[in-house]
Amino acid sequence: MNQRIAHLTLVVNDYDEAIDFYTHKLNFDLIEDTALSETKRWVLVAPKGPAGCCLLLAKADSEEQKSRVGNQTGGRVFLFLYTDNFWRDYTAMQQAGINFLRPPVEQPYGTVAVFEDLYGNQWDLLEPKNTD
Repeated sequence: MNQRIAHLTLVVNDYDEAIDFYTHKLNFDLIEDTALSETKRWVLVAPKGPAGCCLLLAKADSEEQKSRVGNQTGGRVFLFLYTDNFWRDYTAMQQAGINFLRPPVEQPYGTVAVFEDLYGNQWDLLEPKNTD
């Protein structure tokens, strides 16, 4: 059996502002942006690197969905952005205006800092320690 998680849905207020944030501030690639109707689009973004899981940016279209924008996990870290060079990416993200909620720390598993996206979802930026 060969299975994988292909996409995770991230509920957003607006497609274009979310695309701008992820592609310009976090330097993600825009994988796809396809109109499905006059109000709905299929928008995928992903970090640079080998093909893996993408974020599906889904515009909130009900009051319940709007209430989840920025807090899809009840205030916990939601997503984990792994990097091969923590300090390069941390510095670039600071220069791009990313808000870090917790400063970098060395943990037994790697170097990590918590940041928030444009809506307030919490992310870990993490360079894992080699496990060789």
